[in-house]
Amino acid sequence: MKIKAWEHLKTISTHKYLVMQGCFRVGLYKQGLLHDLSKYTPSEFFVGAKYYQGTRSPNNAEREDIGYSSAWLHHKGRNKHHYEYWIDYSAADIKGGMAPAPMPTKYIVEMMMDRIAACKVYKGEQYTQHSAMEYYNLGRGKAPLHEKTQAMLEFFLELLDKYGEEKTDLFIKYYVVPRCKKWDKDWKQYIKHYREKCHLPERDA
Repeated sequence: MKIKAWEHLKTISTHKYLVMQGCFRVGLYKQGLLHDLSKYTPSEFFVGAKYYQGTRSPNNAEREDIGYSSAWLHHKGRNKHHYEYWIDYSAADIKGGMAPAPMPTKYIVEMMMDRIAACKVYKGEQYTQHSAMEYYNLGRGKAPLHEKTQAMLEFFLELLDKYGEEKTDLFIKYYVVPRCKKWDKDWKQYIKHYREKCHLPERDA
């Protein structure tokens, strides 16, 4: 157990460091520092250590063992960069009664950095600039994402996939982060404009 706890600590700390680097590169310093701190709390850390495997999230192993992940339920309610944080009861009469709320742009950017870091940690030397997009496409359409969240995340992932991390970070740093509130309000116009500028065709819904 001690060895697994040490390996789990190294994994989550490496992941946090990579996300922090990414957030710092685009100017999200506070989010970079605070990212995933709940993973070090007993509710998440000890579960993660127990189910540590090194090749995938221990949350999946816990789900397979007991049918759900207690660590994930604790985590998603405390970290705004997860789209699950933004699921709420709907006032409309819809199936399931739950609906996604739009994520603020700054948290979509952090989610992007989170996905890149996770791919780097778990794929190791096999990581490429295409990894995050490939992983996203495996589950595309299954997650209950708000249309704004989906459109913006896909736009950022496509930038990464086509132009690489350095150019994508520079774009986000100079054209997105300083205008987060404007992107929140006029996201459709911004995404359409920059898709054309960056030669990225519209994706099918």
